[in-house]
Amino acid sequence: MRTVNVDPPAEIGEHEGLAYALFLPDGEAVGGVVILHGAGSRKESHYDYARRLRMHGLAAVAFDQRGHGDSPAPMDARMAADVATVAELLPAGVPRALRGSSMGGYLAIVAARQANAAAVVAICPASASGLRFGVGSGRVEFAADVPSLDAFLAEHDELVAAVDLQCPLLLLHAEGDEIVPIAHSVALAAAREEAGRPTRFIRVPGGDHRSIQHDAEFQDLSVRFVLKALRAGA
Repeated sequence: MRTVNVDPPAEIGEHEGLAYALFLPDGEAVGGVVILHGAGSRKESHYDYARRLRMHGLAAVAFDQRGHGDSPAPMDARMAADVATVAELLPAGVPRALRGSSMGGYLAIVAARQANAAAVVAICPASASGLRFGVGSGRVEFAADVPSLDAFLAEHDELVAAVDLQCPLLLLHAEGDEIVPIAHSVALAAAREEAGRPTRFIRVPGGDHRSIQHDAEFQDLSVRFVLKALRAGA
């Protein structure tokens, strides 16, 4: 039986070596969101969230990071610059946010300034040290230019970036996360609070490393967070 996608992206293409899918609302977009997947994942895994954003008048672009999906070149030190490059695909002039999970959560935090983000949502964000270990040990499930990527991770600590980040940050982390301990987000939230940065941290009982990403309640919560932040910054 042939499966028909009844709610496809408005555009699927390639930009600067990065495969992407662009979702546009029916009317004029009130903002835009760049969606960042985790290690070993790909853009299609987050179409559900892109469609939810579109329902609320937000444009969304999901893309395959290098070494993933249909973006064949190995991941390297361009990973933050790639976020800013893909953000250019959103409608011109709209405020933008970043939403990432795991490795994507780390990247949302460290790339926010370069991408000119007005809000960030990080779900069970990975740490630079954890990613360096995975890349160096060969345990990651994606192609990587190891020296280049390791150098980037060494230079971009997420705690430093989180404190430096002035826009609102929503942290979501499952207490049952078996890959990235919730203590990591606790430390990020504490550092943000001490620095006086606008932060909302939600500890989710139970769950695991992937359970929050596709939960409808938490998707709606993050959409409301993004809308409020983008409207406040407009």
